[in-house]
Amino acid sequence: MVEKVYVTYNEVHKLCQASADRILNDFTPNLMIAIGGGGYVPARILRSFLKRPAAPNIPIQAIGLSLYEQLPSSNPSNPVETPGTKVTRTQWLDLSSLEMANLVGKNVLIVDEVDDTRTTLEYAVKELQKDVQAAADKLGSGEKTQFSVFVLHNKDKTKKGHLPQDMMDDERYLAARTVSDVWICYPWEATDIDEHDRLAASQANY
Repeated sequence: MVEKVYVTYNEVHKLCQASADRILNDFTPNLMIAIGGGGYVPARILRSFLKRPAAPNIPIQAIGLSLYEQLPSSNPSNPVETPGTKVTRTQWLDLSSLEMANLVGKNVLIVDEVDDTRTTLEYAVKELQKDVQAAADKLGSGEKTQFSVFVLHNKDKTKKGHLPQDMMDDERYLAARTVSDVWICYPWEATDIDEHDRLAASQANY
C-alpha cells in the first residue's frame, strides 16, 4: 500500500519562507515559471518573500506539464496515481509573442511542488532552454539566460530524468525538504480541506 503524507497550506507557506533568502541571494530571479498545477501556489507564496523594497514584484509565467497517470484502485474514492513515462504539454509559453523574448538574458526560476522521477523537470528545463535560445538567435542577442529550479519536496530515490550538470554544479537546484519515496498529498488537491487538515494533524512528522 502506498504511504500517503498530507501537507498543509501552512507547511507550504513555511517551506517557501525558509527557502526565500537562498533563492533571493543565490539565484536572484528576474522571473518565475510555475509548472502547473503544483507549482502555482508555491510560486505565488514565494513572490511575497522575494519582494525587495521599492522593487516590482517578480513576474510569474506558467507552463502546464502532465506526467502522472491514475491506476485502478480497490477504493474508487481513494485513487492512486503513479508517474507515467511520457510528459505531455498542456500549456506552454507563446513562442510567437514577447513572452519568450522576455526570458532572454534573465535569471529564470522554475517552480514545482515535487521532484519525483525528475522527468518533468528535465523536460521543462530542456525545452525552455531550447526555446529561449531560438528567441535569442532571432533577436541576435548573445545574452545568457540562466535557469534555476525550486521544489517544495525532493523524493530521495533514483531519478529517471537529469538536470544540466552546470545547474547542479552551480547549486542552482533547491529543494526545501528531501523526503522518502512517499505519496505527498498537497492541500490544493483536496476536495475536503477540513478532512485533509485532520489527516495531516494525525500523522507523524515526515
